[in-house]
Parts: sequence; C-alpha cells; structure tokens
Amino acid sequence: MMDYQKIINIAVIAHVDAGKSTLVDAFLKQSHVFKDNEKVVDCVMDSNALERERGITIYSKNCSVTYKDYKINIVDTPGHADFSSEVERIIKTVDTVILLVDSSEGPMPQTRFVLQKSLEIGLRPILLINKMDKPDQRADEVIDEVYDLFLDLNAADDQLDFPILYGVARQGIVRYDWNADTNEDITPLFETIIHHAQAYPNLMEENVQMQVCALAYDDYIGRLGIGRIYSGTLKEATTYDVCNKAGKSGKGKTNQIFVYKGLSRVAVPEAQCGEIVMISGIPDISIGDTLCPEGAPDPMPIIKIEEPTLSMNFMVNDSPFAGQVGKYVTSRNIRERLEKELEVNVGLKVEETDSTDTFKVSGRGELHLTILLEQMRREGFEVAVSRPEVILKKIDGVTCEPIEEVVCDVPNEYSGTVISALNIRKGMLQNMEDEGTYTRITYTVPTRGLIGYRSDFINTTHGEGTMVQRLYGYEPWKGDIPQRENGALISTETGGAMTYALWNIQERGQLFIGAQTPVYEGMIIGVSAKNRDMTVNPIKNKKMTAVRSTGNDEAMKLVPPRILTLEQAIEFINDDELVEITPNDIRVRKKYLTIIDRRRHARELGKLEDEDAD
Repeated sequence: MMDYQKIINIAVIAHVDAGKSTLVDAFLKQSHVFKDNEKVVDCVMDSNALERERGITIYSKNCSVTYKDYKINIVDTPGHADFSSEVERIIKTVDTVILLVDSSEGPMPQTRFVLQKSLEIGLRPILLINKMDKPDQRADEVIDEVYDLFLDLNAADDQLDFPILYGVARQGIVRYDWNADTNEDITPLFETIIHHAQAYPNLMEENVQMQVCALAYDDYIGRLGIGRIYSGTLKEATTYDVCNKAGKSGKGKTNQIFVYKGLSRVAVPEAQCGEIVMISGIPDISIGDTLCPEGAPDPMPIIKIEEPTLSMNFMVNDSPFAGQVGKYVTSRNIRERLEKELEVNVGLKVEETDSTDTFKVSGRGELHLTILLEQMRREGFEVAVSRPEVILKKIDGVTCEPIEEVVCDVPNEYSGTVISALNIRKGMLQNMEDEGTYTRITYTVPTRGLIGYRSDFINTTHGEGTMVQRLYGYEPWKGDIPQRENGALISTETGGAMTYALWNIQERGQLFIGAQTPVYEGMIIGVSAKNRDMTVNPIKNKKMTAVRSTGNDEAMKLVPPRILTLEQAIEFINDDELVEITPNDIRVRKKYLTIIDRRRHARELGKLEDEDAD
C-alpha cells in the first residue's frame, strides 16, 4: 500500500483578464518549478497558440506545486462565459477556489457565473484582491461589492466567512495587509490555502471511485480521461467497471496513470484518493463516467452541463474559389473534425440537417464557435458558415429566447448612444452608475440583439469602452429586432479587382478589399452607404486611347480597406449571406451568387409569405 500524501486541489476563478494565468505563474515561480537558467514566458499555462494571440484562457489546464508537506494541484480556468462548460466540469475536482477580483473594476458578470458554480457545490472561496498597484484601486469598496455578490448568490454562513488577501500577481506578491506588510512573495496565499482548505481525507482503504471530468487526446496513446479519485487507490493495468451517464456499466482496463508534477505529467503505477489523474487505455471513456472496482459499480452523480444558446450552419464551401487553398474540403472531412471536437468539447452540440453538406453546430456563444472555426482554418479546412441563430426553448408552453446580462463601461459622452442602441435591440436598463469620467451601464438584452453589436460598440465608443456579457436566463420572445442597417456592395464579375473600379466604387460605401484582390460574382466586397444592396463591377479598368491628354490624370488614391476578422465577418452577415473561411482568406458572400438566383429566391419567399398571410 502506498503512503498517504496530503493533497489540496484549488482552482483560480475570475472574470476574463483579472490575472488568473499570471497568478499561476507566481505559484510556479515561488515553488521553483523552473530551472534557474530557464527562460520563462508570461502566462505559461496558456500554451495554445490562440490563447497566446488573444491573451485569454480557453481550456482548463492543470499543474502542481509543493509547499511544506502538501501537494497543491492548481487548475487554471477560463474567464469567458462562452467556455463556462470547462469551468462547470473542473470545479467538482477541487477543494477550494481562489476568487480573483480586480481592485478597481470589482466583480464583473462572469465573476458571478464562476462563483455561483463554486458556491452551489459547497466550496468555501478565498478572496484575493488583485492589481493593488493600480492608481485607481478601491479595494474597500470592491470587498463590499463581493459581499453583496455572495449574498445575492445565497452563500451559506461559512462561505461568507472567507479570508481576504491583497496582491499584485504580475510581481508575485500577496499580503494579508497591503500597506502594513512588506513581504515580496506569495507565502501568505500558500498559508491561507493549507489552513482554509483541509487536505483531502485518507480514504485509501475504501473502494476506488474516480470520475472523468475532462478529456484529452494523444497521438501515441489515444484518448485520455482526466478526473479526480474520490476514494481508494487507482492502479495501472487494472480492469474496472466503467459506469456511464446512462446508468449502464461496462469493463475498461487502465493502461497508464499520469499525475501532474509542476507543468509535466508523470506516469505512476498507482495514485491515491484526492489526486487529479489522467488515465489511458479506455478508448470509449467519456465525461461523467465513473471508474469502480469490478463487480461493485457505484456511479457518482452525473455532471450537468448547461445547454448551448447559439447555433450556426457549417457547410461545404461551394464558392468559385473553393479548394484552391484548403487541404480538407469535403463533408466527410468536416464531419470527422466535428466528431473529434465533440470528444473533448462538451459545450458543443452537432446535428445532421436535411443536406448532407451542412451540419448544425450549437455552442455557448459567438466566441465559443469562432474559436472552433479559427482552429479548423489553421488546420487546413475550408468551410462556409451562416449567421448565428439563437436556440429557443418552450417553457410552460411559451416560446422563450436566451437573454444576456451586459455590463458596459463607456466614456460619459458616449453613454447616450450606447443606451439608444441597446434599447433598439430590445434591451432593458437594469442599472446605471457614475464612475467619474466613465459610466457603467447594466442591461439585459436578447442574445440575438447582441449578434453583430460588438463592432458597432467599439466604433461608437471610439475603442474606449468595454463590454462584457453572460447568460442571464430565458424570457418570452421579445419580437423583431432590426438587423444591419446598411446594404452590401456585391461583385457582378469574377477576376482581379482594379484600382480604377475601386476608386469609383469607394464613393458608394466602405470597401473590404484592395486592388488586385481576386473576387467572384456574388462576393461582398464592401458595405454600402445606403440601406439596400448594390451590385458593382470591381474588375472594370480604364479604357486606353491613343489620344493624349493635355492635363495629367488625377492620382487615384484608394481609402485603406476595412479588413474583416473572422468574428467581425460573422457579426456582419445577414440571413441571406455566408462567411467563406479558408486557411488564407476570410470572404463574405451571398448565399445565392447570381442576380437571377437571388431574385428567384426572393420571389419564392414572397410567395411563401403570401400563402402564410392567407
């Protein structure tokens, strides 16, 4: 029998950009995980290329440190509500959470979400007020706001009695009293963890029970299940009963067992209760499965994941430029990639449609779906996607739609414009606070009203405003919400765009392309200044003549085009448009490429509407 080791599992939870990954860096540095001559990057846990580019955490990840005779497993969680399925699963494996709150911003909407999940399963959080070096820090007011938040979430008395620490994660400093103490490390945080959260009890003599809360994949050893051992000792090369969420049990044999040591996973012959482990050898293991001794199935409660709120159609790219760049372009390629994603991304849902070339993909928000599309694009996929649609629910016979809570911090001079825009989108003002030169506006808005609004918000506030949102709940259908006000500039020809043509077209709107950009009929090359679509010829060139002009031709200077990112393109499109995504380009197009097809389709829709009206 292996010796019992004191283990504490903790998760760092917070609103996006509050400093979670930076605090994990501080844990690792003080624990001497890195060698003296090792070059250490910031946010070392954000190892995914997309995470580094965007400066956000997308996937929950594990590491471990040792302090005194304790092993502390640390889980770094995402802050975005779109990746909340990662938080929901991983939160069950920890003994306490460190709630990180910005010293000037205070608790934000997504702080509420992750904290709520922690309180629901009975965890007692540790509050850490971060970024105490900010000149506008207001720690005392923020603590009061956190107490109000705990009360709103019906926290128990012992949960309300949380320890409070102050720190600057970037400098690796945490103190009991920011002004009185002088320490330059995070020892107070380590001490608070081991006194506030007791080590996992010694249940090594009991029957083994381990529940899978996350999945991973390794090209060499296959599918991996990640979870916590709640009792007993888990051993390698041993057969267990695997109980799934349907209540059925089958047999599965573990191959290797890995635990976390620093940032590395280390193979061990057995692991004790309380430990977070990664197991290989069971090819069909799934989230929520419980491993029990042979002949003694004892499944744990299933892990409940909230339903998706948005859906998009992923379809085979059928544009004239299809297959020129992408490596994977067929419906079979797309289906296999989505099935592979479903193995590790439990917040996602994929459904077949009437067309064999189209898949309905549902997720927790725009960011959740666009991250998947960006990954597919980088892997060499070509795909076309439709405008996101909200997923409706029937509640007591009433059609209900998802509602988001939106918190906007905007300069005072732009607050009226933001309020007006959210009112048009069927929003309801909940609160409005004066923060000096800024105004904090809290709204509840239908999710479909926020599709495409983020770009408008950035333009309206001249890039100085911030907008965060979280799922608030479901309410009865709010009625029609106006879509994009401006029409599109649609190409009528296929070829290379010419400076002469674009110079004339740019007076009619804002261009998305520059000179020499390949275009095709039905491709959207810009946004019209009017509220209707305009067809234009971007490949027309100036006619050459033998007649010499006495004056020089005026120089043709093009206004720099507005280059759409993937998120901006998806926000831009209307219901009759698609985004064409390839490894090299992101294009916007009409569903029906020719004028004749568009008119025929519009006529059919008109007939259908007439029939419905009758």
